[in-house]
Amino acid sequence: MAAINWFPGHMHKARKEIKKVVPEVDLIIEVLDARIPYSSSNPLVPSLRGKTPFLKVLNKADLADPKVTELWIKELEKEEGVKAIALTQSQPEKVRSVLKLAEGMIGSERNLEIKGMRAMILGIPNVGKSTMINTLANRIIAKTGNVPAVTKQQQRIKLPNGMILLDTPGFLWPKLEPESCGYRLAVTGAIKDAVIEYEDVAFFAAEYFLKVYPEALRSRFLLDELPATDIELMDMIAAKRNCMRRGGISDLHKVSEILLNEFRSGNLGRLSLETPELVEAEKPVKEPESE
Repeated sequence: MAAINWFPGHMHKARKEIKKVVPEVDLIIEVLDARIPYSSSNPLVPSLRGKTPFLKVLNKADLADPKVTELWIKELEKEEGVKAIALTQSQPEKVRSVLKLAEGMIGSERNLEIKGMRAMILGIPNVGKSTMINTLANRIIAKTGNVPAVTKQQQRIKLPNGMILLDTPGFLWPKLEPESCGYRLAVTGAIKDAVIEYEDVAFFAAEYFLKVYPEALRSRFLLDELPATDIELMDMIAAKRNCMRRGGISDLHKVSEILLNEFRSGNLGRLSLETPELVEAEKPVKEPESE
């Protein structure tokens, strides 16, 4: 999974583009998946934004574990100049409140009547960025879809409050390292299904759900008992959902589709795939410098 190159382009090019645009904007807005706020964030922005105010929108909050989302908001706001807010597209008025929040973050340092605010909006595919842009603009501006990489060209959008929103697809870049980030992106559907190994991704999800959300599995799949391993779980789901091949062998591809789709649709419940503690534990240990 770590080797997946799911978005065309190169990290070097994206870095140059961000470095060029950041000095021209008053605010950076990044739309994240509330279920994976770390894995769905752009790894280039923190080192390039300088002191530019940074608003992180945890979208799809209605699909994420609310307690974990609260932890993430506190964690993200530890960084200077960063604000975080949890949203869902089913509440358009709350989405539009982002405009007021943005104005407050920029403050009264600029004469907004002479020169409108400029904000750069980022967001990996399938995170809901285009839908959010349409809500903020009160009209259909950005194309939306359930597949990654719908937006192709740079757009400059004037919002009702006079803010100019810069939407540039070239800034899209996920975290694929450590390897678990790539898996979590695949589980949520941020990576095109055509380029992933369904069974591999589903086994990753099964192992995590068994460890963190076992009761959600028991309830959704009507399990009398919880299995000890991911393969046992897949076999149980196969039996429950009639995904058996001849000879009583589980159809793992079908079961994998079922498990991932149940999570993505929210049918498994409000589940998050990472916590600040988990992400911190996954970070590589720095070797002590030799004297």
